[in-house]
Amino acid sequence: EVQLVESGGGLVQAGGSLRLSCAAAGFTFDDYAIGWFRQGQGKEREGVSCIRSSDDSTYYADSMKGRFTISSDKAKNTVYLQMNSLKPADTAVYYCAATYLNAPITRMTSFDYWGQGTQVTVSS
Repeated sequence: EVQLVESGGGLVQAGGSLRLSCAAAGFTFDDYAIGWFRQGQGKEREGVSCIRSSDDSTYYADSMKGRFTISSDKAKNTVYLQMNSLKPADTAVYYCAATYLNAPITRMTSFDYWGQGTQVTVSS
């Protein structure tokens, strides 16, 4: 059974940083892409970033480039999202997701498995 568990969310002031974690289980980590999405209240879900750990290929949504960094720890089957220079507009529930992917990442692909999400709130 595929399991994705997010952690690391919380309340932070504008300009601060948070690191989200997505612990994965139930599949061969190297064969999958792991992505981060977010959904603010009353907003549509949007893709943030994704990574394929087998080749460290990554993708970032344009609005996240330069502030967010995705990385993976194969030994821990965990993907991280380091978020810096946070803004109130970054307030959202952040979800990680997984999908089988047998090619390097070039875009935000569709995902089959989802975690429960972790709340990130950025105060002004």
